[in-house]
Amino acid sequence: MSLREIKPGNRGYLYVNSHPTGCKAVVDLMWQRTPDPADDEGDRPGPVALVIGSSAGYGLAATLVGLRARRMRGLGIAFESTATERRTASAGWYRTARTAELAAEAGADFTFLNGDAFSDGVKDEAADQLASRFGKIDLLIYSIAAPRRTDPLTGEVHHSVIKPLGTDYRAKTLVFEDGVPQLGEMHLQAADEAERDATVQVMGGADWQLWIDALQSKGLLADGFQTVALSYVGSDITAPVYRAGTIGAAKQHLEDTARAINTQLKGAGHAYTVVAGAAVTQASTAIPSIALYTSILHRVTGDGWQATVDQAAALWNQLAGDAALDLDGQGRIRLDDWEMNPAVQAAVHATWDQVDADTVATSADTDWFRNQVGQLYGWDVPGVDYEVAAETTVPWPASPSSDV
Repeated sequence: MSLREIKPGNRGYLYVNSHPTGCKAVVDLMWQRTPDPADDEGDRPGPVALVIGSSAGYGLAATLVGLRARRMRGLGIAFESTATERRTASAGWYRTARTAELAAEAGADFTFLNGDAFSDGVKDEAADQLASRFGKIDLLIYSIAAPRRTDPLTGEVHHSVIKPLGTDYRAKTLVFEDGVPQLGEMHLQAADEAERDATVQVMGGADWQLWIDALQSKGLLADGFQTVALSYVGSDITAPVYRAGTIGAAKQHLEDTARAINTQLKGAGHAYTVVAGAAVTQASTAIPSIALYTSILHRVTGDGWQATVDQAAALWNQLAGDAALDLDGQGRIRLDDWEMNPAVQAAVHATWDQVDADTVATSADTDWFRNQVGQLYGWDVPGVDYEVAAETTVPWPASPSSDV
């Protein structure tokens, strides 16, 4: 037992600690928003899935929807840190612990592996667990955003960067000074070729391809197997630092990888990239200008805002055949129509062009955005008493079949 009174510690959008009770509450709120299982599914077992990146963002949302609405079985993989004498565990550690509890309550045969998904060792361990418990898998969801990756073939460590390509980039940005929203300006120098290539190695499709190779070589892909990898396009406002920048180059590689995987599967399965809509995630908060854009977008869309759970539910409906696949001309599944609606984008553009230091707090949902960032780490969650000591030493979930 390690009860502690915890206070938030952060530098800008990056929090150095998390709150276990708050993280649990965030998962509970997402679970409550998740659709109930369809009446006609009865007690039949759901699809066997592997979710890579199950502790945060869209990976977490897809896991929760799969567990509650689709009776998903299988394995989730995340790379999280445990609590120490000086620090809490990572937010994803606590979120995973709560997700496992909800899965058990729902009777789901689903467990979690903590490790570096880029490594051969984790691929082997995951394959062994899946083979021994389920035989073959129906679905692989790939949702990783990482700052670096060690290539298992060469041992080289690649570091991703968030930079424009071709020319430097200047734009408005949202910052907080003592909790007060401020309009700032950021300047990013254009990436060189080495930085672009390194970002593609980290955030492109190389590891997704290695996962498919590893599972296929062990005979673990079921007939009709599907795999999806999360991507984003977004507005032309953010394009210079996103879709037309180093991250965009990585996303293009991800999409090219989907086509390569489809050729490899030879009709026995299918790979898709999924263009999700905007969201406040630990990954997106690191992208310059995204904070201001997302805050304005939320003000414009209001009740039309689609949370990650809402989008994950739409994705599951399409993959399960309950709704038609919403494919664009490049064969990507689109979940971002609510964001890319021309009227929405026109309103966001108008606000972006006019917002200044005097109007930022009223033109954009800055308080909402700041609270959303805090909730990524378990802070600012309604109903949580942060004056009460919290148990910070929480075990990683054991396998449902384990006697431990």
